[in-house]
Amino acid sequence: MTTHFTLAYWCVFVVALLPIVCAGAAKWGKFTTPRRDGGFDNDNPRAWLARQTDWRARANAAQANSFEAMPFFIGAVVIAHQLGAYQARVDLLAAVYVVLRVIYILMYLANLANLRSVVWALALAVNVAILFAGYH
Repeated sequence: MTTHFTLAYWCVFVVALLPIVCAGAAKWGKFTTPRRDGGFDNDNPRAWLARQTDWRARANAAQANSFEAMPFFIGAVVIAHQLGAYQARVDLLAAVYVVLRVIYILMYLANLANLRSVVWALALAVNVAILFAGYH
């Protein structure tokens, strides 16, 4: 028996990497700066991140939101697969979800709060659509 990842499963993998990308963005350019000069503090990374402002703070917030949104997306994809949802539909919805989450992160970094909230709501709606894609 041959098995393979569906596009939706690959999207789960991408979504799992998004918080890491956000964390990297929050720390970007601070790895080589000495700690005494505000550089990244790997001995106490959470406290260092908590002291950040502007886009670094927003990148850290996007990281937290990415972790918060991930379980529902994973569950929705798995449930859709278990219910035998039409695979092309689940794949398309999962890909749209990933695109919306990337846009959401970019809106967070750009400090476009109202637009970010609209994109967040759209991603949530797509996630709900994935969850019920296999409902009969």
